[in-house]
Amino acid sequence: MKILNFFFSIALISIIMVACEKNSNPLNTDDIDLADDDAVTEAIFDDIFSTADNATQIVETFMMKNADAKGNVVIVADSCPTVTVEFIDEDHRILTIDFGDGCTGLWDQTRAGKIIITVDGFRRVAGSTRTITFDEYYFNGIKVEGTKVTENMGENDFGNVIFSSTLNGGILTFPDEVVVTREFYREREWVAGYDTRNIWDDECFVTGYASGTTYKGVAYEDNIKSALHWKRVCRFFVSGIIEINREGAEPFELDYGDGECDALATLRRGDEEKEITLRFSHRKIR
Repeated sequence: MKILNFFFSIALISIIMVACEKNSNPLNTDDIDLADDDAVTEAIFDDIFSTADNATQIVETFMMKNADAKGNVVIVADSCPTVTVEFIDEDHRILTIDFGDGCTGLWDQTRAGKIIITVDGFRRVAGSTRTITFDEYYFNGIKVEGTKVTENMGENDFGNVIFSSTLNGGILTFPDEVVVTREFYREREWVAGYDTRNIWDDECFVTGYASGTTYKGVAYEDNIKSALHWKRVCRFFVSGIIEINREGAEPFELDYGDGECDALATLRRGDEEKEITLRFSHRKIR
């Protein structure tokens, strides 16, 4: 019996030690910085998606009313940005969204330079693509680079249209020359507003994964565990969970909340939680 109790005690101690080890890696500054990198990068490239998608719809509405339009046509003028389209043929065109030297617009953010969209097919047609590149484009003084390709994948089993997006060579260069990199694959399931003319009722569920390096040069990966709920009317995702991994540390979660249109998110590892404020700029890089 004493031998049995001895082994029972050893086993109990082992369990306690393992439990302590699981709780021995609390959320720290590196985790918060990494989450901030991830959230800021997501927000900037998501803003680009929204801008490009809106411009595409404006151009296609213009085309419906001006079927014979050819050459270079200014669609939106005397505002910031200016939207110009170069008609190549019926299915191919190049859109330029030009913010000039900079102006403050949606969400009181400052944008400068050009977003260039090469369009193959109409937005609503399955198989159509949009390739987004940048010409000295800056968001709040952050230079944005990379190539983003979006494709209409058609309807899923629920009758909702899916758009896939791939980002290659994504780079954000902050005003102090610090660089953050990003690549991702995303799928957007359009769950509201797709068939209306009012863009502000648009909603999507976003899934996928990403990788990159932080402003400290640390490599990381993220995976969307619970679909991110995007509403065009809100600055940031209103719900959804991303799991973030980096070498030498336990994974943690970035939780965008329970549906409120706010700028709050929660970091979580095990039983520990920490609330952060989402921004369009890094908290350590101002």
